[in-house]
Amino acid sequence: MRFLQNPDPERRAGRMRMRGMLRKEALQIIRDPSSIAIAFVLPIVLLFLFGYGISLDAKHVPLAVVVESPSAETAGFAASFEQSEYLSPQRFGTIQEAEQALIHHTVNGIVWLRNDFEEKLLSGESAPIGVIINGVDANTARIIEGYVNGAWTSWLQQRAAAHAGTLNIPVRLQPRVWFNAEMRSRNFLIPGLIAVIMTLIGALLTAMVVAREWERGTMEALMVTPVTAKELLLGKLLPYFILGMGGLLLSIGMAMWLFDVPLRGSLLLLLLTSALFLVAALGMGLTISTAARDQFVAGQIAIVATFLPAFMLSGFIFDINSMPAAVQLVTRLIAARYYVAILQTVFLAGNVWKVILLNSVVLVLFCVFFLGLARRRMVKRLD
Repeated sequence: MRFLQNPDPERRAGRMRMRGMLRKEALQIIRDPSSIAIAFVLPIVLLFLFGYGISLDAKHVPLAVVVESPSAETAGFAASFEQSEYLSPQRFGTIQEAEQALIHHTVNGIVWLRNDFEEKLLSGESAPIGVIINGVDANTARIIEGYVNGAWTSWLQQRAAAHAGTLNIPVRLQPRVWFNAEMRSRNFLIPGLIAVIMTLIGALLTAMVVAREWERGTMEALMVTPVTAKELLLGKLLPYFILGMGGLLLSIGMAMWLFDVPLRGSLLLLLLTSALFLVAALGMGLTISTAARDQFVAGQIAIVATFLPAFMLSGFIFDINSMPAAVQLVTRLIAARYYVAILQTVFLAGNVWKVILLNSVVLVLFCVFFLGLARRRMVKRLD
């Protein structure tokens, strides 16, 4: 006859304490709308702001076109700028008027055809074209320069075809754009923004929630219970992990169906790597919460220590390779840098395993470091 043995009383008590902790955190989430707002409202607001309000694409750039002696040739040249979707040409009679418009930021550039343009063109001489660009924003200036060169080349090709000739250009450019063929900056920005959102969700949720318990005195009540540091850590992580993954699914859905960002890689792989990063972000928040017992202070630390580095140093907007060498070294300490690389790869290029595996290993190290640090500090306070 076989007798059923009672389970280990300590293990059974541990499971009961764990269930109690999870129920407590779930009730706190339901009763406190701020946690739900951070997980679901914050991603919607940020995605709308960045998706519709920020664009790195320069379209309909106001451009002054000065033609001192109108003719058939100058009319054809000016028309080449009107055919471009990236330029919005405005006609001016004199260069002085165009310069005043440039000074007052009415236009961003000037194309200047002088009196002798047609004469030199028809005689086979060099017919110079004056191009003046507002260089305050160097990036926009380079973009406008490229647009003007493109319109000028298009006009040369049309003119050569009209005269039954061939355009002799020593080097012909055949552009092929990989991974983001539409050249939409939104496809680049939205995946990186998901990393910023997940950083905010993970850090703010745990940092402010634990700090709130210190303010209300409930943390002291937990410290006198038999709850261990491990159970307390898991009890804080699991509910907010589920909440953060819900925010992630919302962000991915908005990226794909609202902003038409392609997902060329595996959705399951994206969720797994995102879970790694979320655990690291939650660990950051728990570590912050052990150092700050005030919600305001914890929130400020979370923003300065997690959000700003994720925004500025992760490659989300600014190219890391263009930064000084010392700053590039600092970016290696930012977990969001590795998550941004994974997101942009999975969304735009697909399952490039060399990139995904290397960055995932680094995220695992961040998880171990921050969770270990948070558990160690919690042990000191509980004991």
